[in-house]
Amino acid sequence: MQLAYFPGCSAKGSSLDYELSTQAVLNALGISLRELSDWNCCGSTPAHAVSNLLSSALCARNLDLAAKAGADLLVTPCPSCLSNLKATSKRLEDAAFRQEVNALLDSPCAETLPESTSVMQAMAELVSCEELAKKARTSLQGLKLVAYYGCLMSRPPELMRFEDPENPMLMERMLTALGAEMLDFPLKTACCGAAFGIPKRPLTAHNCGRILELAANLGADAIVTCCPLCQMNLDLRQAQAEKAMGRHFGLPVPYYTQIIGLALGLAPKDLGLSKLVVPIDALLAKLSPKQDSLTSEPQSHNEVER
Repeated sequence: MQLAYFPGCSAKGSSLDYELSTQAVLNALGISLRELSDWNCCGSTPAHAVSNLLSSALCARNLDLAAKAGADLLVTPCPSCLSNLKATSKRLEDAAFRQEVNALLDSPCAETLPESTSVMQAMAELVSCEELAKKARTSLQGLKLVAYYGCLMSRPPELMRFEDPENPMLMERMLTALGAEMLDFPLKTACCGAAFGIPKRPLTAHNCGRILELAANLGADAIVTCCPLCQMNLDLRQAQAEKAMGRHFGLPVPYYTQIIGLALGLAPKDLGLSKLVVPIDALLAKLSPKQDSLTSEPQSHNEVER
């Protein structure tokens, strides 16, 4: 299967740690993705809020690039990008709408476009939890984590097709296989406030505060997420949430790829851990090498560095 990769704009800036850890983990798992050549922004939230047609044209161009590259699947780490790509594919089923979109492109997009999916789903399809556990070099045992998916990864369910829209469990299955204790987290698909962090800061501070407070009350060592915007709101803006809730949290908010990377024995610098605003040092101190790996293979360069 040919997998094309659409990183999305945040991967080259605000969520560079997500990009670094995604590439490092996929490489360690032997999964090869080919980044789209000359890809463009999907429009994220602003474009489709102004015009579905213009937003769809942005995504259609990326889908067309993937089709012309011979990709069977277009893979992206960002739920917002994925939502836009999937919505565009659906809209392009309407011949009249497709014609309007094609009029905005340099050339008409391919008739048959590849399906889009998340990096997380592609990883799970290609590497089972059992295989993932076998590749681990560091145990996550002793860590208490909550998985936070945000509101976009599983909604709308008929479009995203990501497990139970109210209670997805993919991150839990992956991290449990690596030894972590995954706490039941009722707010796993609640909205963090998304892009309202700029125009309506109190709203985002309150939404994030609820999520952080529940995780803290449950005794979590970290909130593990898969969305760049969610991660930014919960990590970068955590001080605002603390002010809104009247208490200190100090909860690190790593990406699931960063936690998986640690279990695979990858070096913190290769996973972009220094980019986290809330330090993850206390979590790192709890990690220990897997006993069955101590007498098996020689340590990799990354393991020696760590």
